[in-house]
Amino acid sequence: MLEPGIIKKLDEVVINRIAAGEIIQRPANALKELLENSLDAKSSHIQVNVKSGGLKLLQIQDNGTGIRKEDLSIVCERFTTSKLSKFEDLTEIATFGFRGEALASISHVAHLTIQTKTASERCGYKATYADGKLLAPPKPCAGNQGTIITIEDLFYTMPQRRQALKSPAEEFQKISDVLAKYAVHNPQVGFVLRKQGEQPSLKTQACSSRTENIRAIYGAAVAKELMEFSHKDEMFKFELECQLTQVNYSAKKSTLLLFINHRLVESSALKTALDTVYATYLPRGQHPFVYMSLMLPPQNLDVNVHPTKHEVHFLYQDEIIERIKQQVEAKLLGSNATRSFYKQLKLPGTVDLEANQTLDKTQRIYEKDMVRTDATEQKLEKFFKALEKTDSGLSSSSGNETLSQEESFRVTAARKSKEVRLTSVLNMQQSVERQCQVSLRSIFKQLVYVGCVDERHALFQHETRLYMCDTFALSEELYYQRLIYEFQNCPEVRVVPPLSLQQLLLIALDSRAAGWVPEDGDKTELADNAVAILQEMAPLMREYFSLRISEQGCLESLPALLPQHVPSRAQLPVYLLRLATEVEWSEETQCFETFCRETARYYAQLDWQDDGDMRSQHWYMEHVLFPGFKKYLLPPARLKKHLYELTSLPTLYKVFERC
Repeated sequence: MLEPGIIKKLDEVVINRIAAGEIIQRPANALKELLENSLDAKSSHIQVNVKSGGLKLLQIQDNGTGIRKEDLSIVCERFTTSKLSKFEDLTEIATFGFRGEALASISHVAHLTIQTKTASERCGYKATYADGKLLAPPKPCAGNQGTIITIEDLFYTMPQRRQALKSPAEEFQKISDVLAKYAVHNPQVGFVLRKQGEQPSLKTQACSSRTENIRAIYGAAVAKELMEFSHKDEMFKFELECQLTQVNYSAKKSTLLLFINHRLVESSALKTALDTVYATYLPRGQHPFVYMSLMLPPQNLDVNVHPTKHEVHFLYQDEIIERIKQQVEAKLLGSNATRSFYKQLKLPGTVDLEANQTLDKTQRIYEKDMVRTDATEQKLEKFFKALEKTDSGLSSSSGNETLSQEESFRVTAARKSKEVRLTSVLNMQQSVERQCQVSLRSIFKQLVYVGCVDERHALFQHETRLYMCDTFALSEELYYQRLIYEFQNCPEVRVVPPLSLQQLLLIALDSRAAGWVPEDGDKTELADNAVAILQEMAPLMREYFSLRISEQGCLESLPALLPQHVPSRAQLPVYLLRLATEVEWSEETQCFETFCRETARYYAQLDWQDDGDMRSQHWYMEHVLFPGFKKYLLPPARLKKHLYELTSLPTLYKVFERC
């Protein structure tokens, strides 16, 4: 008959060594704990000496406040700390070390010596420790203010742990990585790392800058591509400082320096979010360099969830990561300033046999994934009769279609570019960039136009998927964004001859869209009032949007927002009436916002009146509107509801396989 085992209490030495093995997993963990103690001690210079990857010797010297002689007797006992007095203090902890386990754990797995001197003491003191206990009374010694902690024969009590570690070279690299990250985050502190008896392998100056430390440690290639920004969020109560590389830089190894409340931590969720953003811009298998410092209210942060403290939990984690992701997306949208492209030249007619062999062996493309994505390849129109030039002046038989000079609208050249300095407009641009969804932008950037369904819907292809979209909703957002980004620099569509505002507004009041009823008053008087408003605001519209109204009350030009796009003639009267009645002219931001929205709504409307205009509509969709989507549109998430996935090539293959 089997008897249950007897439960016994472990010896205290065994307990302490088990705990020490959880906290000090390798030399780099020990260094991290000691670095944080030195930074807590207000050090301005920290020097680290290493031998055999930290297994033979790991020494850290600082010029901080030091340790009092009276405290040397208990400094290596477990749970002795100057940071906490009661459990509730954990909710407001703002320092690195707080549980009092680091030195105790090290003393259980290594030979530990501490030499220290405070500013008030006349000499320094040196003490040695084993298993958390002081071996002999501290001895007086000469020394400068600060502390020198020497760790020798790490894991001599745990041979299995020592054998499981990497080679000394790899352990030294991990030590160097930890020190490098703290050097970047603490540019006010000077750091030195050297192998014993050799020149420093890492060195930064005190009172340096974060960018300079990144340049010194990670190289000039990273530093020249850095883009810096900060963000303060009132809703979730966090502050963010970030330096990340632009899309011109990439590396095979991902580098993320993440500090939360000045503590070096890891976050797989945040790393995944950043990789998702960069995946749109970088080649597959390539990664960015990101430094990120996140400050949260201490009461929102749980720092006590992992023995090595490399993980933390905090309130609103998913929401905060999503906000950070949006900020990074917005910054990367405009980060092409340093982008460069390289192309390998080949002799005409040569074939890259090696590339073909590699493709056949490792990158075979199956039939269900083969799609035409080159818009210059043959299209169905080749097999139909060429479309003739229509009365509208647009032609679908050539790529060089232009507006007829007999048209009443004529496009003039763009004016010389002017720098936009109005805060309200810059804020509108930033809002567009923040709301842009990267996945949608990727779809529109790589789309291939398929065809027109009706006056409001069209088909396009992205990779192996076929989509139908609401072109009115998409083009309205596109024209709104073009007005914002072409602010003060819009080309003009000239109205030839100029049209009388009075007559146009009377036409608008007669239309069903205006909804005029006798109770609204006399039409002529209403038209006069609208003309007066538009003429009063004429200088503003002329300067910022290239909409010109003469002193005689005639419309002379409209903004040109896309090449070869002609605004609707039929909807022009109602548009002018809405400018007079719907735009909030009294407040700057609202004025620009409502003007751009009304204009975008007008430009999205087209004059397709009969079946004969379908040819012009097809040409307009393919050669004007969809190139505009590809080049300019930064789609917000709300446009998803105007995009419908009809089918995909893998789905069709499954259907045909059943037949």
